Amino acid sequence: MQVQLQSSEGLVRRLAIEVPAQQIDTEVDRRIKDMARRVRIDGFRPGKAPLPVVRQRYQGQVRDEVVGDVMGRAYHEAVAEQNLRPAGNPSIESVDSNPGENLKFVAALEVYPEFAIGDLSALSIETVTAEVTDADVEDMLGTLREQNAGWKTVARAAAEGDRVTVDFAGTLDGVAFDGGTGTGMTVVLGEKRMLADFEKGIEGIVAGEPARVFDVAFPEDYPVENLKGKTAQFTVTATLVEEKEIPPLDDAFAAKFGSASVAELKADVRKNMERELKQALKRQVKDKVITAVADSLDFAVPNALINEEAVAMRDGFVRQNLPGADASKFDASLFNEQAARRVKMGLVIMELVKSADLRVDEALVEEFIQDVAAAYDEPEQVVASYKGDRELMSNARTVVLEQQAVDYVLSKAQVTTNTLAFKAVMNPQG
Repeated sequence: MQVQLQSSEGLVRRLAIEVPAQQIDTEVDRRIKDMARRVRIDGFRPGKAPLPVVRQRYQGQVRDEVVGDVMGRAYHEAVAEQNLRPAGNPSIESVDSNPGENLKFVAALEVYPEFAIGDLSALSIETVTAEVTDADVEDMLGTLREQNAGWKTVARAAAEGDRVTVDFAGTLDGVAFDGGTGTGMTVVLGEKRMLADFEKGIEGIVAGEPARVFDVAFPEDYPVENLKGKTAQFTVTATLVEEKEIPPLDDAFAAKFGSASVAELKADVRKNMERELKQALKRQVKDKVITAVADSLDFAVPNALINEEAVAMRDGFVRQNLPGADASKFDASLFNEQAARRVKMGLVIMELVKSADLRVDEALVEEFIQDVAAAYDEPEQVVASYKGDRELMSNARTVVLEQQAVDYVLSKAQVTTNTLAFKAVMNPQG
């Protein structure tokens, strides 16, 4: 076999590969003879058809199969011979496979970029820290009470925070439109989940009062084409007005969460918040550290890896936001920018591990598993699941090794720490 590494641009490499015709012919002949011992051909007993007959009927099919198999093996051998690190599958640009002649083909592939991490001590990185305060715990308890609130019927005008059940009928230029009529719809005043004019129109409404008629303006960017920028007229009646009943913070409330008392509930809530905060801080610090290193480096990112990551991101987005939808109908290239950033950061982590000669710290792996298990009611079962699952253990080691890479950078760089509130860390977009 002859291999020539042709000129290339960026991360693309082209391999011109030539395989002797004898290698193809020998393999074709071997397969034809093997087939002759098994094949069934009309007019002959199974396995008794003359070899020339079998060859005449199956030569083309067998040769195509052999060429495909030989090309695959030759490509992998050529990659190893040239010490290339392919990033994704190759593209076969040309094939010359005439019988009796050497097999020639050109394979184009992208390779992983080669780069050096550089002087980490020159990096300035601002990390973040935070702690859970008593006020944070009280806020969380308030949120839990809100989430477990009930609703009580009231015979008064609806006020902000009340839940109103309405029947409605909308018309556009006097004509009913699709989706403009409904019964038993609930609206919580102040949540602003409805169009502003609709919510404003039912403020102060009383169950059973005469129907209200008011206009509702649809915004120019409304997702329904025939309603964009239009004003419709709605007739609305309220069948029920309810006010929210926040449960008291007592032992009965604590029992709903498996706690024996309010004091125990507060301790459990704080413990969960501290665990979530620890994980959030790790994620944010990791992002800041790897971003700082990646931004200090200038190297090309393989398109094959970007495309692969973009497809994975698209599939995940569709799965989470449009369950049941066919992800392949959505354009994965919309995620290319984010995918490129993720891939670059992943390559940086790989190079950090390699250049620093990092090895997985099994004690940290054990600590990671224990932290994950602590969030469950039966942590010992979670630990057992990890220990008994090779893939879970591999994932755990990957996470730990990445964290070791982050810690390595922090040990070299110029680091400052910014103290944030719990909410600022947990809801950075808020």
